[in-house]
Amino acid sequence: MSLMKRYNPEFPSIPSLFDNLWSRDWMDWTNLNFSDTNTTLPAVNVIEKDDEFVIELAAPGMKKDDFKISLDNNVLTISSERKNEKEEKSENYSRREFSYQSFQRSFTLPVGRVETDKVAARYNDGILNIQIPKREEARPKPAREIEIS
Repeated sequence: MSLMKRYNPEFPSIPSLFDNLWSRDWMDWTNLNFSDTNTTLPAVNVIEKDDEFVIELAAPGMKKDDFKISLDNNVLTISSERKNEKEEKSENYSRREFSYQSFQRSFTLPVGRVETDKVAARYNDGILNIQIPKREEARPKPAREIEIS
């Protein structure tokens, strides 16, 4: 594993083939869809509607009790931590497997534009859905005509 990535000014978006050949574990096919640190973050959609912001976080296979959502100084933080321990015993062998999954995502909410005390969350069909209502003064106003005096 190299500590420094090589930079190619002619092709900055293409990783160096040399680095990939020597740093990649060619026999490990298990983590092809994960980052180099063997972690992954759930996909997130942030939607702005006229009266609210909606955050959708894809986390299939989890339960609502697996999540922790906190709001501190207009920073909304979604985190999860799961630990699994599985033990299998037989006459000739004993196998014990551990798994640990965690993530944390933070979002800075617009100051003065949202009702922080009315944030609501629900988890359904693998999607964590968080509604953040806008304040009345932040909602779009209908067009109006102005009289000329």
